[in-house]
Amino acid sequence: MNTLTRLAQLALTAALATVSFAAAAQAYPDKPIKILVPFPPGGGTDFVSRLVGIKLGELTGWQIVLENRPGAGGNLAIEAASKAPSDGYTFVMGQTDNMMLGPWLYTNLSYDSVKSFAPVVQLSVTPAAIGSASSSALKTPQDLVAQGKTAAGLRWATAGAGTLGHLIGEDFKKRTEINLLQVPYKGASPAVTDVMGGQVDVYIGTLTSLVALMKSGRLTGVAVTTAKRSADFPDIPTLDESVAKGMDFSIWMGMFAPAGTSPTIIAQVNKEMNRVLQSPDIIAKFQAGGVAAAGGTSQAFAEFVKADYAKWGALVKASGIKLTD
Repeated sequence: MNTLTRLAQLALTAALATVSFAAAAQAYPDKPIKILVPFPPGGGTDFVSRLVGIKLGELTGWQIVLENRPGAGGNLAIEAASKAPSDGYTFVMGQTDNMMLGPWLYTNLSYDSVKSFAPVVQLSVTPAAIGSASSSALKTPQDLVAQGKTAAGLRWATAGAGTLGHLIGEDFKKRTEINLLQVPYKGASPAVTDVMGGQVDVYIGTLTSLVALMKSGRLTGVAVTTAKRSADFPDIPTLDESVAKGMDFSIWMGMFAPAGTSPTIIAQVNKEMNRVLQSPDIIAKFQAGGVAAAGGTSQAFAEFVKADYAKWGALVKASGIKLTD
């Protein structure tokens, strides 16, 4: 075989590969897309996931399957996604809790939040909030501190050990020097149920997970954890302004794919998700739930994740918290 013939064959092979890749990209998706949700129905993560997942299906015609897989502070779903095929048919709704805190808090996780995933798009940002039962005497941040100074202490329910609510609780405990017992659950819904039943004093999680019950009068919004009050719920005070100067914590949520997923697929899903986030009905529903829509490029989200991961690593190390399961 002469040199010219060989070069021609190589050129043909490359051309066919390019055509094949383009055809595959155009065909995507040709089967259902699964989105793992790390917490059970009823919480803020599920609220955002269902809104954007259903809207994504409506706008694109894609078949979207939302699968709740709670446990270990959201880490079970994240680990499952990290081990899934990188074919563009498995995504996970990660957030500050499991993506930024989990690997720093747990000693036995198999994933790395930066190396194991391809960030697709940032979806939302929301304050963390503290809620008590409407029948409870705990109505203000000052009430929380007063209860924490008693022998019984303050029973502080979270969506799981290693979640942002856990870390905020530890920070609040140190700043106010109170007796605080963290009570972990598998998600917001069971935690809030026990708050309303009086088994625990307060629940801390996304403002979204409390809004419906606050509006119905079953829960009281005691405080938010951001430096500024929520624009949608301005009557709820901040911990910073009342009893714990300097506290400023919010929760973001984003969509991730397993590392190695085609950049073409990532770009396509990012484009469609930005359309979802810009939809007037989604913006309105987010606002009603105390959530701000995010969006932007996958590259910008990847840079944000890398920087935020380092920031939370420093905070977790300073807290001294370590978990083993």
